[in-house]
Amino acid sequence: MPFFLPVFVVVIAWWLLWTLIALAKKAWPMFVFLVLSGAAWGAGSFYAGASGSYAAYGLFVIPFLILPPMVRIITEYEKGVLYRLGRLKAMLDPGLNLVFPLGIDIVKKVDLRTFTIDVPKQEVITKDNVPVLVDAVVYFNVFDASLAVNKVANYSTSTSLLSQTVLRSVLGQHELDEMLSKRAELGKILQQLLDEATDPWGIKVTAVEIKACELAETMKRAMARQAEAERERRAKVIAAEGELQASEKLTQAAAVIGSEHAALQLRYLQTLTEIAVEKNSTIIFPLPMEFLKTFAGKE
Repeated sequence: MPFFLPVFVVVIAWWLLWTLIALAKKAWPMFVFLVLSGAAWGAGSFYAGASGSYAAYGLFVIPFLILPPMVRIITEYEKGVLYRLGRLKAMLDPGLNLVFPLGIDIVKKVDLRTFTIDVPKQEVITKDNVPVLVDAVVYFNVFDASLAVNKVANYSTSTSLLSQTVLRSVLGQHELDEMLSKRAELGKILQQLLDEATDPWGIKVTAVEIKACELAETMKRAMARQAEAERERRAKVIAAEGELQASEKLTQAAAVIGSEHAALQLRYLQTLTEIAVEKNSTIIFPLPMEFLKTFAGKE
């Protein structure tokens, strides 16, 4: 048969290349499979070619149909879950991997990057019976690919639905003021509860952030009136405290001035110099009563 020997050598080299790859990856079951199947194929092809049968050319197609589908490439951010005859066999690392062909091995790839779930707006009734629309963001990633594949059908959807349930349950146990002022604390509580619930699925919830809390317009107006009243109360208290402190200081000043008659006269003169700056002012200068009594005694 013409060209049989060159083609046979090329195919044998092709089969040997795959055997060396399995040896380099230390995939011993695959290495044994390639050695035995390659020897059986080589013996059958050589016998058919030596006997002059054109079936040998048909056998040359088999390596090109079987060997390429054995390759599974796992990217750096993925993990491969290998099933052999329906049973969990191993975890495939990133890079080039060889698996058994013809449906004997099935590989499921799992993304290990951080996922983001935008939890839809949930209507929550707070502890003080106030209806609020709350939405949040959940960040999670897969830490065990085998659990994520074997324990739950769709880990992303399941985590999203669980986040909605936990969000309504936890926020319903707090009052509106706590929900608005303690978002970080509530986010940590939600993250801990979700992480504990999704741990059997191989899911790690890294953070939960409450984005917004929407209130009804009537509640917003009531809160605005409450804040305005609170500010007015603080302003009145501050003004009263200022008057109290000023009265205490004035009392001390009056005691000092009253102890000396000359001090009161000096205060009069100081006040006169301060108001004399304005040219359009009428100055009424007070006189001591003792001075008036002097004039009254001469009548």
